[in-house]
Amino acid sequence: MARGRIGRSPESELVDRYLKRIVWPTRVTELPDTGGKLPALDPQTVRVLLDEKGEVLGSMDFARRLERWRDTGTREMRFMIGAADGFDDADRAGADLLLSFGRATWPHMLARAMLAEQLFRATAILAGHPYHREG
Repeated sequence: MARGRIGRSPESELVDRYLKRIVWPTRVTELPDTGGKLPALDPQTVRVLLDEKGEVLGSMDFARRLERWRDTGTREMRFMIGAADGFDDADRAGADLLLSFGRATWPHMLARAMLAEQLFRATAILAGHPYHREG
């Protein structure tokens, strides 16, 4: 789920390129910058908010976190990218993980592409695919 519309852009092409490579089912939901209704949450849904105050995870650690959720019965992992002002304290408190791509501020369109790539990388790591090279 992401606030704002990505439209047709180089960033949207990157997002599409990586999401098509992921063997797990994926879906992108776009909401306006404000308002809009979030899709209902299944009780077994993990909520991950991309947030500058979040935890910085390396790719291997991120993959292991996804693996643990997958293997403990999580039905859905919902990754959420906020609008320009991010998330409020109530949203943060309800998240299972606050995830940061570092202390720099990233435009939401680039954050989407980075998230899509990291999701692909994590699934490749878990599948033993040589895409990721640790070193």
